[in-house]
Amino acid sequence: MRKSWVNTVAIKRRFPAAILGLLTPEKSYETEAMPILKAETAIHPENLLNQDSTVDTSRRWWAVYTKARQEKAFARHLLSMDIPFYLPLVAKENLIRGRRMQSFIPLFGGYVFLFGNELERTKSLTTNRISTILPVDNQPQLVEDLLQISRLIDTGAPLTVESRICPGDSIRIKSGPMAGLEGTVIHRRGKTRLLVAVKMLQQGVSLEIDDFQLEPLV
Repeated sequence: MRKSWVNTVAIKRRFPAAILGLLTPEKSYETEAMPILKAETAIHPENLLNQDSTVDTSRRWWAVYTKARQEKAFARHLLSMDIPFYLPLVAKENLIRGRRMQSFIPLFGGYVFLFGNELERTKSLTTNRISTILPVDNQPQLVEDLLQISRLIDTGAPLTVESRICPGDSIRIKSGPMAGLEGTVIHRRGKTRLLVAVKMLQQGVSLEIDDFQLEPLV
């Protein structure tokens, strides 16, 4: 018994606890669920994009460009002040200390979309997290674009942010869970991708799609 105890002590002195954990047969890292960091509130209220924005004429959409890495903090401030906003977030896997973890990052870096009146816009400036606020000329178009982006995020399909709008055919998806979405066809590395744009930002997201799912817009 003493020899076994001495061997155990020797092993513990020779190997750190973290390494011993990896050697423990009862612990299986293959079966562990990937930790998921809690998602921030991406939209407030939840039905914001489905509301008729023309009912409340005192409110309008603004594209807020925040200071670096301040999108989530700014959104939290808006939430605490009960100011409507939309911050498109997508899941991203990260390798932290050898473990895969899933977090949620802004789809359009730096941008939060605020829907408020002049008083609420002014209140948002007190957060000291804003670089600039861009007015939105075509309000209905922005809402339509954000609705489509929201639908794409909800599908869980891998999205690629496109920094500029490319010329191409305007099409509509005619089948599948994304039926009805409209966008522009682009080709990259020999594959067909659908670009859905937020036109006022001159940015968008794209996803790979089969040609048979598409129909031209007349």
